[in-house]
Amino acid sequence: MGLLKGIDPLLTADVLHILRSMGHGDKLYLCDCNFPASQVTTQTTSGKHVILTVSLPQALAAICSVLPLDFFEERQAVYMAPQEGVEMPPAGVEVVSALKGAIVEHCGDDTKIEPMERFKFYDEAKTCFAVIQTMERRPYGNVILSKGCVGPDGNDLKP
Repeated sequence: MGLLKGIDPLLTADVLHILRSMGHGDKLYLCDCNFPASQVTTQTTSGKHVILTVSLPQALAAICSVLPLDFFEERQAVYMAPQEGVEMPPAGVEVVSALKGAIVEHCGDDTKIEPMERFKFYDEAKTCFAVIQTMERRPYGNVILSKGCVGPDGNDLKP
C-alpha cells in the first residue's frame, strides 16, 4: 500500500472509493465495534462495509479532512443517543464530546451535530450509503454524516 501526499493514511483505497462514490445528500455511517454492522450494511445503498482499526474520533478526523458536509440541510451529523428513560453513561458522554470535536475541527463551529434516539438511529443507519466500522469501544460511539458539496474555494459549500 502506497501513501499519498496530503491524504491521511487512515483513508484506505476502500474508504476513499466510498467517499468519492457518494453524492451530495448521501449519508455515511461510522459505528463502534459493537454495532451489528455486517447485518445493517446489507440494507445500505452500496452494501459496502469497511473496518478501520482506530477509534471513532480518529476515523472522523481522517474522513472529515476530505468529506464535505451538507450545510444546506438542517443538521450535518447525528449521533446515537439513549432511548427515553435511559441516561447516557460517562464513557458515552466522553465519546460524543470527542466526535463533536473531530467534526468541528475540520468542518467549522457552525456544524450542527444533534442526538438521535437509539432505535430511530438504527432505522436511519439502514438508509446510509455505506458503513465504516471503527474499533471504538465506548458506548454510543456512532454517528451519521450527511455529504455535501465542495465549493469553488475548495471547502464545504455553505449557503
